[in-house]
Amino acid sequence: MSAHFARPHRHDALDRLADRRLLRELAYVDGHWTASEAAESFEVTDPATSATVAWVAALDSRQTSKAIDAASRAFPAWRVLLPQERSKILRKWFDLIIAAKEDLALLMTLEQGKPLREARGEIDYAASFVEWYAEEAKRLNAESVTSHLPNAEMMVRREPLGVVGVVTPWNFPAAMLTRKAAAALAAGCTIVAHPSSETPLSALALAELGERAGLPAGVFNVLTGKASTIVGRMCEDARVRAMSFTGSTEIGRLIAAQSAPTMKRLVMELGGHAPLIVFADADLDKAVTIAVDAKFATSGQDCLAANRIYVQRPIYDRFCAAFARRIDALRTGNGLADDTDIGPLMHERGVKKVEEQVADALAHGARCLTGGKRDSAGPLFYQPTLLADVTDDALIMREETFGPVAAVTPFDSEEEVVARANATEYGLVAYVVTENGGRQLRMGRALDYGMVAINRVKITGAPIPFGGVKQSGIGREGSRHGLEAFTDLKYLCLDVA
Repeated sequence: MSAHFARPHRHDALDRLADRRLLRELAYVDGHWTASEAAESFEVTDPATSATVAWVAALDSRQTSKAIDAASRAFPAWRVLLPQERSKILRKWFDLIIAAKEDLALLMTLEQGKPLREARGEIDYAASFVEWYAEEAKRLNAESVTSHLPNAEMMVRREPLGVVGVVTPWNFPAAMLTRKAAAALAAGCTIVAHPSSETPLSALALAELGERAGLPAGVFNVLTGKASTIVGRMCEDARVRAMSFTGSTEIGRLIAAQSAPTMKRLVMELGGHAPLIVFADADLDKAVTIAVDAKFATSGQDCLAANRIYVQRPIYDRFCAAFARRIDALRTGNGLADDTDIGPLMHERGVKKVEEQVADALAHGARCLTGGKRDSAGPLFYQPTLLADVTDDALIMREETFGPVAAVTPFDSEEEVVARANATEYGLVAYVVTENGGRQLRMGRALDYGMVAINRVKITGAPIPFGGVKQSGIGREGSRHGLEAFTDLKYLCLDVA
């Protein structure tokens, strides 16, 4: 952290912003843009070039408490606002996000590194949750209960929980915020959000647009700074009734432990270690396309990425050869370039982890068919890589992989591959490629994952309940079920005698 707050920007691409007000460097608390009292700040850099994009305010524990104060004060008025009025504000927020898509995508690429094409897609994805929950806000209906008591009328209502703490990761800095915040706001809750310090600009730009849309002061707060300081304070404050977090299983466990004394509601999307299972009856070209899309989006820095690719032995060699050719064709470079497929990794420790996993796999007998080292594009770039014959005891088959490295291994029987795919603490998503209808249904039942994709990659979206089982999370986000964690059921029993 640095006390030199107002430093000039050095990134030329910022001149491409049509609306410079979307580049915010102050935190957003109680309707005001604010810095820390000590003027502490931290640097946000472009992972592709290491150039400075912004210096962002670093708030402290005291200011975190002020934000919780503001959210608590704003809650009574926000909760009693007619759902139709909350819906109108959310709908306007959606419209503003769509109108600002190019600027929001540019900011995301500058701070996160993903290709502009993917950043634009994420803005559409992020906006879709705001649109969805703008409609769902009007559907939090009461339900009647058939009375089991004489002279009694019974009703069950959903009521907003209160202040919600939201903690978002660096790999999807816009979508992970809106998926959580839009649901909580629609339910009538207020928000105290902490974005990753590596990618805070997307969240601050969304706060700017939320303010323009008419979100009242204190309803939506964005706190930038050190996670241990801000999130720790959110966890210990009893007024924060729920914590919604996307990130690693390790940090999720820590947040759960810190939240236990105040019995907070938890919604967590944690680590993933997705299997992709290709059966011998699969269309080979389709299977390879699915493998490329499932593995290399966001440069492999995705909890939904297909990390363990199992291919049935009769087509194993042909699949590996075709997959290697497709990987060789991927273009690595700066996300601002139109032809880039693979951008940089987020930080040096991510590159080192990939290097360790590749070296370990090779030591266990794997073959590197393409890639396998850092790319000349820059220090945080790693070549798209294919490892074949990877054994189950290799680190890359046991640990989540956050990089552009595909690990492929053969299998023989359906029963064998189900057992191997399920032999992990993770359970977020699994992919299956087969033309056999019966097998499609069997695999959907047998795989111990919250989501199963059959013959396709794109399965997420606002209408579906996103989430995992085992150590991959608690609760669901998106769909009508995404509102449940942010409401309490209240039962009314009226005597009508």
